[in-house]
Amino acid sequence: MTDIATATSWEFKKELMLLPAAIVGLVAFLFEGDILGIGAAGALAGAACLILAIIAVSVRVAHHAEVLAAKVGDPYGTMILTLSAVIVEVIILVILMTGSSSPTLARDTIFSAVMLDINGILGLAALLGGWKFGEQAYNDDSGKTYGAMILTAMGISMVVPEFIPEAKWHYYSIFTIFAMFTLYWVFLRNQIGQHSYFFNYSYPEKRRTGRPSLKEEPVAPSLLFLIGGILMIGLLAEVMSEFLNEGLEAVNAPLALAALVVATMSAAPEILTALRAALANRMQVVINIALGASLSTVILTVPVIEGIALFTGQPIVMAMTPVQTVLAALTLIVAAINLNDGKTNAIEGITHFVLFGTFLALSFLGVAGG
Repeated sequence: MTDIATATSWEFKKELMLLPAAIVGLVAFLFEGDILGIGAAGALAGAACLILAIIAVSVRVAHHAEVLAAKVGDPYGTMILTLSAVIVEVIILVILMTGSSSPTLARDTIFSAVMLDINGILGLAALLGGWKFGEQAYNDDSGKTYGAMILTAMGISMVVPEFIPEAKWHYYSIFTIFAMFTLYWVFLRNQIGQHSYFFNYSYPEKRRTGRPSLKEEPVAPSLLFLIGGILMIGLLAEVMSEFLNEGLEAVNAPLALAALVVATMSAAPEILTALRAALANRMQVVINIALGASLSTVILTVPVIEGIALFTGQPIVMAMTPVQTVLAALTLIVAAINLNDGKTNAIEGITHFVLFGTFLALSFLGVAGG
């Protein structure tokens, strides 16, 4: 009991890292005009500080999501972690969209998130884990299921719209919203029901030493900090959006970079969790995080964005560019080949990570979006 009380006190002390993030947000809010008056350097510096603040808060949000996840176990645990990241992404994206006139921001952000999750997170985790353990086992049913769902969701919402007449975009938007919710409802029902074993893998338990495990941390504080952290991220993103938009416009940076920033901020906690899991030889956790986050991003973000477009009457561009379509197709084909045998290795990891490097190169060249 004393150990648990000590650990709980230690965890509360770790929440003090939220204080500098709050101070950064307050200073940026109070002196926004003065900072933006400096020019591009001031806007970009302010945006960078706020991005770091959001990532710091996101890390704590991810920790508390992990605490709740440890209480309920997989696949529910991974769902909590990925859904919290998607909520953060949607909040940031909606706020940025209100301050931007770009109709492609949502599309580019969703595409960036998929590239980051599958090629970045999964690629790096499999690469590092492969170097350390050789091969890492997982349930191959999960990879196949996630892959088919992601391909279907992206095809419906981000490929087919290219062939929809502009005058009929709102009809297809309504269909897309219905299709995404139907896909997710059936997937979720089976993920937590008769096919829940698809997303589990039995690993030998290791004896834990040191401070108590996540399962022993109290639920109530984690739930409180999880909700409070998400609200704090929304407030910081509201301030950050103006700095980011001004800074990127001032230096004529590709708009795709803003989408990449949003995707990175929301995925920061997932990256840390996935890498820890890979280095602990828990590849099933990595698969659930990387592919689960990609699926959740597409299947949950698209209806929100489409709904906003229908409500405001302002059409958005969801159809991917030819370059994006090719990269997405390559990513899902490579994933289908790599994730069909229940084991990952460093070779499979580097194929995805090189694809991620290609995406980054094209983003900085301004041809991966916009």
